[in-house]
Amino acid sequence: MNHVMVVDLGYGDAGKGTVVDALCATRPVHTVVRFNGGAQAAHNVVLRDGRAHTFAQFGAGTFRPGVRTHLARHVVVDPLALAAEADHLASVGVPDALDRLTVDSEALLATPYHRAANRARETARGADRHGSCGLGVGEAVAYGLAHPDEAPRVADCHEPAVLRRRLTALRDRLTAELGPLDAPPVADCLPAFAAFADRVAIVDRSWLAGALRAGTCVFEGAQGVLLDEWHGFHPYTTWSTTTFANAETLLAEAGMAGTAQRLGVLRVTTTRHGPGPLVTEDPALPFSDPRNPANPWQGGFRFGHFDAVAHRYALEVAGGVDGLALTHLDLAGPHLRMCRRYADGLDRIVPGPPGDLARQEALTGRLMLARPVLESVPGGWVAAVEGALGAPVLLTSRGPTVEEKEGPLVNAFCIGRAPA
Repeated sequence: MNHVMVVDLGYGDAGKGTVVDALCATRPVHTVVRFNGGAQAAHNVVLRDGRAHTFAQFGAGTFRPGVRTHLARHVVVDPLALAAEADHLASVGVPDALDRLTVDSEALLATPYHRAANRARETARGADRHGSCGLGVGEAVAYGLAHPDEAPRVADCHEPAVLRRRLTALRDRLTAELGPLDAPPVADCLPAFAAFADRVAIVDRSWLAGALRAGTCVFEGAQGVLLDEWHGFHPYTTWSTTTFANAETLLAEAGMAGTAQRLGVLRVTTTRHGPGPLVTEDPALPFSDPRNPANPWQGGFRFGHFDAVAHRYALEVAGGVDGLALTHLDLAGPHLRMCRRYADGLDRIVPGPPGDLARQEALTGRLMLARPVLESVPGGWVAAVEGALGAPVLLTSRGPTVEEKEGPLVNAFCIGRAPA
């Protein structure tokens, strides 16, 4: 099986969804496995006929008939948002998305109480906001770490009494800490969670092993390595492991360690949604992204020149890749440049040990003051990126549809291991 893991080597929004859709459109794929994050993902897919969807919890291959989605236990599942997403998919010609969905029973639930607490905390930070999406994903993870035996999980949706007790305890704890929450009573939430349990196939972790043996699976990451909970630039990070690590764990549990190849996705422009370091940011760049508008929680969408220093760090943190997908080449032009080092001489950000957030916060402070040294890219972007990052570009994209993709990955699913 030629399984593939797809991870963003930036701050997110590099085009993982369109790459996953291309993989699913050009050869048989059994299942897209989501292995981190939650409903805050925003993976945009556009078809040649103009139909479009922003995938949050469903895999970005769902437009392709027969391709399944599996939400692994590392995903924070939001049943209410999932129902709304299924409705939109039905409106654009995909009425069976829920029929092709499986959810791991161990996954944490995101609830209206997590969402309300998330927004209350972010509002209280004022000008020091972290750039949260405001959907409660990080709040659900934090509560799960603090109360692992009481945190609401997907399996609880089959046990109304258990879910009621856990939702009540959750609401009461958060209310005691933050004050009244803008969220409905527990009794009003229970029917929606029960409907989710009745409609969706809730499975144990052994299900994935069968899927991996039944056909090709694509592991679809969420957000980006530069936002990783341990290796991102704290505190402007996510409560999620955004590297290949979770996918590698799932493969190892299935007895299939080493059977999936690693694909890193990058834009030719380095971007981020919300506050935090973006060393190469340049407000003069003539770009906009209508699919990533400003919003009250993350703020604006910011553009910068290609930051090879930051992306080399992401590659090192992630453990390397077998190949790269380089997107948004339609934006390349003489105004767009590459940064191989910063003005203070820094050309390599050294990864630290996981969990040393004080170190990561100090690194953030340095990056907030760093200035880029920018170079033109006369020889073409593919060659420049390959040279700067030491990995082959196997897919290029000049637009959102499959027809705008080129490269060996589109024509041959099997990726050769890049030389050391």
